[in-house]
Amino acid sequence: MIDFRLDEEYEDLRTTVRDFARSEVAPVIGEFYEREEFPYEIVARMGEMGLFGLPFPEDYGGMGGDYFALCLALEELARVDSSVAITLEAGVSLGAMPLYRFGTEEQKREWLPALCEGRALGAFGLTEPGGGSDASATRTTATLENGEWVINGSKSFITNSGTDITRLVTVTAVTGRKPDGGKEISAIIVPSGTPGFTVQPKYSKVGWNASDTHGLTFDDCRVPEENLLGQRGRGYAQFLSILDEGRVAIAALSVGLAQGCVDECLRYVKEREAFGRKIGEYQAIQFKIADMELRAHTARLAYYQAASKMLRGERFKKEAAIAKLAASNAAMDNARDATQIFGGYGFMNEYPVGRFYRDAKILEVGEGTSEVQRMLIARELGVAG
Repeated sequence: MIDFRLDEEYEDLRTTVRDFARSEVAPVIGEFYEREEFPYEIVARMGEMGLFGLPFPEDYGGMGGDYFALCLALEELARVDSSVAITLEAGVSLGAMPLYRFGTEEQKREWLPALCEGRALGAFGLTEPGGGSDASATRTTATLENGEWVINGSKSFITNSGTDITRLVTVTAVTGRKPDGGKEISAIIVPSGTPGFTVQPKYSKVGWNASDTHGLTFDDCRVPEENLLGQRGRGYAQFLSILDEGRVAIAALSVGLAQGCVDECLRYVKEREAFGRKIGEYQAIQFKIADMELRAHTARLAYYQAASKMLRGERFKKEAAIAKLAASNAAMDNARDATQIFGGYGFMNEYPVGRFYRDAKILEVGEGTSEVQRMLIARELGVAG
């Protein structure tokens, strides 16, 4: 029979992260959010707990766990705050995972220990100002000259790219042409502080205000030839495989936000009175919360299945897209309903649901829009031929 109970090790991890989120993140994160300030102390504590090293081997400073362990941690963090959760998600799946999957042994030894311990952050520069969902429309170039890659171009919306502890950004760039005339896209490691590499001022964002997001520019930025990550010309394909894993992680984060909305509403409806009764006694409120729990529950099952197929080494592209689509929809719908239940207070930033509402929309956009997920599902079903 199918058993959805978590192993003791997973359950212990989930409990530990939940306690951390509630006791150390929840009391202070609202102030960081309103100041649009990166929470270095919280990130350092997460590093001490080993969260940044969860899916990596101990040989590289990791915890020897797996990707599902990371997803559980992300869900519990996002039940309290998504800025903290996305910092972990991007630091692992976009900053460190490409190095682990495609890096040379020398590159892994050089970069992974600090990333796994949370002493440093990595970022991945894929999206460009004119690219959006069309990641293959890369215009940034990298030309090989005298044993160095000379990089020119720009990237946008790059998470963890401008913190005081950011140590590298891996960027995709056109490094030549394929025999059929198409772009040869490769991935190249650019250490922070490299001359010609400029981090633009941080964005003024609707949500995720305690996370770090910048545009990047490269003006004759030179790095050694050995900074090529993986096989030349395979940068785009490499990132697509990383993106499938990342979608499962974003689904977990989305489930966390959706469940966090339920948590907050359950507390609120037992305290708030209207027309002489606790509002939780009204069937309209009960049904709304029931629908919220339904969305979070079904979305969680979707990412659990996608993660299980991933860990078994099976093809999981369709399941990852389904999980990401279902969970991001659940997060957005639950945030809207939670705000409605809270009424005017839901529109105030002092209440967590105000943050949840501001944070939810990007989940339908980042790491593949909802439209892209539908395209992937249809393609995997053979609809598109």
